[in-house]
Amino acid sequence: MTEQKASALTHFDAQGQAHMVDVGDKSETRRVAVARGSISMKPETFAMVKSGNAKKGDVIGIARIAAIQASKRTSDLIPLCHPIPLTRVAVEFALDEAQSRIDCSVTAETVGRTGVEMEALTAVNVALLTIYDMCKAVDRGMRMDGIQLMEKLGGKSGHWVAGQ
Repeated sequence: MTEQKASALTHFDAQGQAHMVDVGDKSETRRVAVARGSISMKPETFAMVKSGNAKKGDVIGIARIAAIQASKRTSDLIPLCHPIPLTRVAVEFALDEAQSRIDCSVTAETVGRTGVEMEALTAVNVALLTIYDMCKAVDRGMRMDGIQLMEKLGGKSGHWVAGQ
């Protein structure tokens, strides 16, 4: 790894070695991140989820709990991610019957020294994986798409919105 690349990537030191970023000198500020993603499925699978008749139970309700739980465990999954005391995690689902698609949006918040982008992204991924897990017996061809950070607020870099 070149020295230029090492200095541009915060999780690498000048020698290119991975390390956890020191956030000790950063100010505590309100941090917010919004991430989204979707899962597409067969129309009959979508109807089963929408009706609440899945064999394993309330797919959307369980995916919501899984997303919240995952956001709280992000630092256990992502090696160099700081453990963060989350102050709020909101998980929203939108069911698009015409596309047989479920959209998931997660907003994660904290007051701290580092952002919550990874918590929001992890939560979206786990929500969609939970839907897949609960429905795979009837539809192994489900597809997860569009997982991305949509917005972040707080910290040194301020407010960022995807596509702007």
